[in-house]
Amino acid sequence: MNVDQTVKSYYEQILQRNAGEPEFHQAVAEVLESLKHVLQKNDHYSKDGLIERMCEPERQIIFRVPWVDDKGQVQVNRGFRVQFNSVLGPYKGGLRFHPSVNLGIIKFLGFEQIFKNSLTGLPIGGGKGGSDFDPKGKSDHEVMRFCQSFMTELNRHIGDKVDVPAGDIGVGGREIGYLFGQYRRMNNRHESGVLTGKGLQWGGSLVRTEATGFGTVYFTQEMMNAGGERLDGARVIVSGSGNVAIYAIQKAQELGATVVGFSDSSGYVSTPDGVDVELLRDVKENRRERVATYAKEANDAEFHENGNIWEIEADVALPCATQNELDGESAKLLADNGVKFVAEGANMPCTPEAVEVFRKRKIHFAPGKAANAGGVATSALEMQQNASRDSWTFEYTDKRLKGIMRNIYRACADTAAEYDVEGDYVAGANIAGFRKVADAMLAQGVI
Repeated sequence: MNVDQTVKSYYEQILQRNAGEPEFHQAVAEVLESLKHVLQKNDHYSKDGLIERMCEPERQIIFRVPWVDDKGQVQVNRGFRVQFNSVLGPYKGGLRFHPSVNLGIIKFLGFEQIFKNSLTGLPIGGGKGGSDFDPKGKSDHEVMRFCQSFMTELNRHIGDKVDVPAGDIGVGGREIGYLFGQYRRMNNRHESGVLTGKGLQWGGSLVRTEATGFGTVYFTQEMMNAGGERLDGARVIVSGSGNVAIYAIQKAQELGATVVGFSDSSGYVSTPDGVDVELLRDVKENRRERVATYAKEANDAEFHENGNIWEIEADVALPCATQNELDGESAKLLADNGVKFVAEGANMPCTPEAVEVFRKRKIHFAPGKAANAGGVATSALEMQQNASRDSWTFEYTDKRLKGIMRNIYRACADTAAEYDVEGDYVAGANIAGFRKVADAMLAQGVI
């Protein structure tokens, strides 16, 4: 079998059947490149249309979301849920509310979620959803009316044994609360396990809020230890200032690192002596203001309007904002400034050109499907607690999360070594995640 030609034909089919979806194309191309190593050793994975089936969602749902704003005007948004693969368990993946959301982005996120969820070792399949609704600048009542309309349609497609959404960009505790309330109203039952990221008083899990950021740092720590370095004493830059970024900053500093910068879409803040996490949380979560406000109120912090956070000299970079935020030129800047480790806290924040720079410059790079899997892993732990009507302590749940991230690191490293690409965490993550899903698909027949 000519592996290069086989993979090329798979990709050409994807381009033909999914026109105008560049993010989805990018995600599939990365996985297919890694699978060349698998197909050379295990050609049975090329049979029964396995890879074609894995790249085709089991179900794609698009629906209208009408709602009334505070001026009494009717607004219409579009809702999405892509139920990609349920071979390992119910579909699991977040909801994203952002103006950039379209079907291609939801498909890319859902495709990534298949392998990410597989890597956790927990029985969850891959899915993703969202809307082009923008919660920024909306009142609480407008957000509530939108969420209620969104869930009025979504509720017929989800359930604790079918599909379990969570939060993502633009969907935090407020939005999850409104969504859950409408689901409960529509179905006349308190089905705690239908959504994760819930409030602690009504079925949520401790550590879930912190999990993606914490998990990214735990993976980074494992990667640094294997590379002969220590997080304690390292300088770290974190892009973004949302949930993932805030808790990555917190955990990195708890483990002895100094976070020397963070950002939002307006610019970045340099913080040579570290970040006041409580102030940052107040600015972003309570007051919902920009990072420039933090710089005005913090000691030894400077705001750089429209600047590039990757200009800051550091040892570790954690891109935690959004997809394709770190391009090839920024990757060269990081390399020139001494960065040795990069771990994706967001989903696919590094472009293919950036990843290629990291490879050429021998920078240790952890892809999001491995490094940021802590969020969905802890969502699965929340599902376990809901199913057993139990509630775990913060310490116990955090210990479970740390163990899961250590196991994900080991799976990536060991699988890369098995396929003769030692140190390539992208290939290791893709292959390890793929094999578990592929074996289950083959066992369950052509469906």
